[in-house]
Amino acid sequence: MLHKIFPTLILIICLISCKSRSALDFSEAIVKKEKSLVTDIETTERKVADYIKADKFDSVAAVSERMEKLVDNRLQEVKSLPLPDAKNAEGFKKASVEYFEFLKSVYTSYKNFGLAKTEEERLKEQQQLLEIINNKNNIVAIMQREQRKFAEANGFRVQ
Repeated sequence: MLHKIFPTLILIICLISCKSRSALDFSEAIVKKEKSLVTDIETTERKVADYIKADKFDSVAAVSERMEKLVDNRLQEVKSLPLPDAKNAEGFKKASVEYFEFLKSVYTSYKNFGLAKTEEERLKEQQQLLEIINNKNNIVAIMQREQRKFAEANGFRVQ
C-alpha cells in the first residue's frame, strides 16, 4: 500500500513545485525587465533636469523620446509574456502592464514638454506631468500588492 501512495505523493509535490517555479520565473522576468531600466532612468532624469536648467528643450525631447521607446520595448515584452498556470497571474500581469504604461507616460510627457513651442504649451505639459507623477505612488502600490498576492498564492516570497 505504501508503495502505491509514495509515488503519487512525489508526483503531487512535483506538480505543485513546478507551478510554483513557473510563477516565480514569471515574477522574476517582470522584475528583471524593470531593473533593466534603472540605469537608463537615472541617467535620463539627470539629463532632463540639466537640459531644463539650460533651456535646451530640444535635448529634453530627444533623451525623453529615447527613454520612451526603451520603456515601450519593455512594456511590449511584458505584454507578450505568456501567463503561467498560476493563481492571480492575470492580476499581476495587468498591474505590471499598467506600471510600465505609467513609466512610458512620464517620458512621453517629458518629450511633449520639450517639443512645446510656447511657454503656455510648456506649462500645460508641466501640469499634465505633475498629474502623472502624483499617481506614481498609487501605481507602484497596486503593482506591489498584486505581486505579493501572486507570490503568496503560489508559494514564494517577494524580496
